[in-house]
This record gives sequence, structure tokens and C-alpha cells, in this order.
Amino acid sequence: MPEFDPELEKALAQLEKDLANLFAPEQPENSPAAPAVDMSVNLAGMTMKNPVVVASGTFGFGREYGEFYDLSELGGICAKGLTLHRREGNPAPRIAETPMGILNSVGLQNPGVDAFIAEELPFLRQYDVKVIANISGNTPEEYGIMCEKLAGAGVDMIEVNISCPNVKAGGLAYGTRPELAAEVTRMAKSHAGAVPVMVKLSPNVTDITEIAKAAEGAGADALSLINTIRGMRIDVNTRRPILKMNTGGLSGPAVLPVAVRMVWEVANAVKLPILGMGGVSSGEDAAQLMLAGAAAVAVGTACFADPFAPLKVRNGLAELAVEQGLSAVSQLTGGVKPW
Repeated sequence: MPEFDPELEKALAQLEKDLANLFAPEQPENSPAAPAVDMSVNLAGMTMKNPVVVASGTFGFGREYGEFYDLSELGGICAKGLTLHRREGNPAPRIAETPMGILNSVGLQNPGVDAFIAEELPFLRQYDVKVIANISGNTPEEYGIMCEKLAGAGVDMIEVNISCPNVKAGGLAYGTRPELAAEVTRMAKSHAGAVPVMVKLSPNVTDITEIAKAAEGAGADALSLINTIRGMRIDVNTRRPILKMNTGGLSGPAVLPVAVRMVWEVANAVKLPILGMGGVSSGEDAAQLMLAGAAAVAVGTACFADPFAPLKVRNGLAELAVEQGLSAVSQLTGGVKPW
């Protein structure tokens, strides 16, 4: 048996540390502009220390990212989408790269709302950050049950994902017909108590403003948009779709112009506050959504490439606000000047 060499052990430990530092994502420095501008924003009565939220489905329940930085630096965490009961998700392959984005058909894999309340919510509550629960259901009744459970557990906001199949309407998504969107919104509101309800809109419609108006009329407190855009990739050699479910949701930088356009359209159609999302990976991206009408922004796919992306977006927003002579980042909201 070779003799233990403490110097060799020390050298190996240092090498391991050096390699970890070499391949780790670059950590953002605290923005020097941050103290000079008010970064707080208000989203449907929920005050956040900054306008950057991490999007549902891209941040899990925060545990993995919490190893990189203090989650309290975020404005809000929108947890992984929840269903009434545990779901295993769709079969693999369920992720495919695309130019400037990814396709996913994960299928809402999650532990169920009760497990989230018992195991994940206490972890998130350790941090000074707003907790937004995202829910998906097959019937209006399922949405109602989940809203009641989550409101009782004390989340800060509930994001109602209406882009899921509606069993009662022959497979139609609630987010594609105004009357169905209104039905789910009313059910959620009637069971959420004092907790604000934010309805997440699908971009896979002819006119997103019609769905937005329906949600507003049914009592929604806020809107979030856009969800992923339906897409497909095919392997030309096997002639099979790359995703096992054939199609999936496109996200990433490629969808930013669509998100900006839809946020602008919705902001001009309703009076509700908007959480804008879709392809945000820099402060300027976030500023575009805010200028279009968003009160806050969500960072999603960018987190996969760089865990520090949300903090870099926050810092970039602060620097841009200072450069433009703003006293508060909220002054960007709705500031676009159309021709």
C-alpha cells in the first residue's frame, strides 16, 4: 500500500479547486449603479426588491441555484409548475436544442402540490424573496383545490398556467379560448382568498389580447406572458421528430421579439400589471419588455446556460436606468414611444 503523501493530497485538492473555478460561470459583481436607483417594483400589490423573477420550470424549487448565490438577491422565485397530484412527466427525449433556444416537452414533472407545501415551501421561506406558485390543472375544480391549498400555505402569489389540456373541452387548452380562460380564472380567484392570482397566457393563439381581456374580466390580478411557442425538430436521417412527444415548447433568445410584441399588445388592451418573459438574457432584453408595458420580468432559459443570469439581468437593468437618468427602474414600464 503506497505511503500517504500529505503534500500530494494538498496539491490535488488545489488542482480540483482551480479546475472548478476555471469552468464555473463568471459571478456578477454587485452593480455599482444599484444604490443610485430604486430597483423595487410592485406587481399586483406584491412589492419586490427588484423586478427580476426566475421563470417557472427553469429554476426547480431553488435548491440547486441556491448553491451558487443567496436566493434573497432575486425579486421573486416562480417555482416549478405544480399539479394536484404527482406527475412523472413525458418520456425522453424531451429536450432539444435549436438555434437561439431550446424545445422542451418535459410534461410538468413535479411532486404534486401537497409535497411542495410540505417539503419545498419551507426551504424557499428561508429567503427574503417573493414566492410565486405556478399551477396547472385538467379541470377548473383542480385549479380551485390547488389555489385553496397554496393560499392557506402562505405563498405570495399564484400563477395560473392556462396553457394545459382541458379534459372537459376535448383536449383544448384553456388558454386558447376566452370563455375557458375566464372560467379557470374565476375558479382560481374564488379559492385564492387574499393571494393575488396571475394568469399565464399562451402565445399559441390568433389574438392574445382576447384571452387577456377575458382573464381581466374574470378578476385576474395580473398577467404573465409569454409561455413557450409550439415548435418541432426532425432528425433528417431517422425521419423521426427529435422529441418523443413530437412537438414541444420553444423558449430562449429567439422568442424575445414575439414576447415584446405580445406584451405591448396586451398592455394596450388591459389595465392589469404584467410579468413579461420570453428570451430574456440581459438587462437590455428586460428593459425592452418593461418599455413595452411589463412591471417586472422573468428570466428562464438563460439560467440553464448561466446560473447567474438573473443577477446579471438585474445589474444590467440598474446600470441602464442610471445611464438614462432614472431614479427608479419602474419608470421604464410603458415607456415605449411607437412611431
